[in-house]
Amino acid sequence: MSKIVLGDNQYGKSETHVVRVTRQGARHEIKDLNVSVALAGDFADTHLTGDNSKVLPTDTQKNTVFAFAHDGVGEIEDFAIRLARHFVSEFAPVYRARVHVEEFGWQRIHDHAFVRAGTEKRLAMVTCSDDGTWVVAGVSDLVVLKSTGSEFHGYIKDRYTTLPETHDRIMATSLTARWRFHDAQADWARSYAEVRRLLLDTFAAKHSLSLQQTLYTMGAAVLEARPEVVEVRISMPNKHHFVVDLSPFGLENPNEVFYASDRPYGQIEGAVSREDAPDAGLAW
Repeated sequence: MSKIVLGDNQYGKSETHVVRVTRQGARHEIKDLNVSVALAGDFADTHLTGDNSKVLPTDTQKNTVFAFAHDGVGEIEDFAIRLARHFVSEFAPVYRARVHVEEFGWQRIHDHAFVRAGTEKRLAMVTCSDDGTWVVAGVSDLVVLKSTGSEFHGYIKDRYTTLPETHDRIMATSLTARWRFHDAQADWARSYAEVRRLLLDTFAAKHSLSLQQTLYTMGAAVLEARPEVVEVRISMPNKHHFVVDLSPFGLENPNEVFYASDRPYGQIEGAVSREDAPDAGLAW
């Protein structure tokens, strides 16, 4: 009988939802974060014998998030770096800490009142080990649509194909994009704003022959303009819009009335990187 061994493992506290209010007189600032921590290290004993002497409780990890928020959040990349480095430097059994942060946006409607800014979330993921610190930023649930400037034709057809070719269609997606930085130092806020702008501007301007072509062009635009970024990974589920056949009612429909189908949907994913980009290591 072959020997049974413990494989790769990690553990942590997921989705600690922390809201930090900064009070500056009557005018308040708000940071709304969902923070997940995952630790890897010398944890074989707890799996094999139940010895927890090297285990930092996940409840302690949650409390650490709250305590660090008390000192201020700042940019989420910096917050994640502080947390990840803390877990690696303070606890000998931990050789890798990964901190993932989602930031929910709020728009101000008064000095101390806000309205939730849609579904879009800003992302940061920091991985820290004895070998270094890797920073990945991103955005998720960024819903975009353009009503023309998109085609899809010339694809493989077989006996199961029913999709008609089109030279003018709606293209819509709920974009998730993540981008990896060359090192752990950058103007995070400016970089995020510019990468997001480049992604949106390119989506809008690029005449698309496929969602894959749009994905590549968006990633390339970021790398051409932002030297601090070495790789971009994008996920674009195709939010299909089908032209409704109104001919049974004696009506024409020149690409004006659509049926929006939420599922099933095409899932387009890809990475665009610099040829000389340093190894991703554990970044993703």
